[in-house]
Amino acid sequence: MLWLAINVRLPPWEEIEARILGLGPWGWLAFIGLYAVVAITPIPVTIMALAGGAMFGVISGTLASMVGAMIGCWIAYLIARGLGRETVGRLLGSHRGRVEERLSTGGFLAVAALRLTPGIPYWPVNYGAGAFGINNRDFLTATAVAALPGQLSLVAIGAFLVDPSIINGVVVVLAWALVLVLTVMAVRRWRRDRAAATEHADPAAT
Repeated sequence: MLWLAINVRLPPWEEIEARILGLGPWGWLAFIGLYAVVAITPIPVTIMALAGGAMFGVISGTLASMVGAMIGCWIAYLIARGLGRETVGRLLGSHRGRVEERLSTGGFLAVAALRLTPGIPYWPVNYGAGAFGINNRDFLTATAVAALPGQLSLVAIGAFLVDPSIINGVVVVLAWALVLVLTVMAVRRWRRDRAAATEHADPAAT
């Protein structure tokens, strides 16, 4: 993972677009497969979402990006369950403190809040959820719900760069506004539930 993060760089999204579209009918599946591979590694998925919007438009691009992201996130989650808590904790590096703190005290909301928090890539959440006890259903459900606004916002930007129409511009603005609103809501709800759980565990604190 560290070697990939340091040495592997995805080509510009224009090059990805040309290669995938050159595959014809298989291009959509190739895009999903490549997206899933990227989501397993520490490589940022941003460029893949942008390429998806540029190639397939907002609707089809979002669908392809979500499928690829879900597959990659789930594989990483399963890998982490096999590696164990201590091994994954070392791999998370500087992300360990924040990820472990949130995931150790929550389920669905904790994963959703981390997915929506700016500055936290997909991979620490994927591996952290698998290592720190988030059950499979909460992980997949939270990932599907919380990743959608972010994927839509990035795909919309890719589509807008190719076709700077009013409709695509409106989608970009609305998608990013939705990301901001959901981020605030998820973080506030997680903090409230965490405080309630802490008080319940320590009645003397009240």
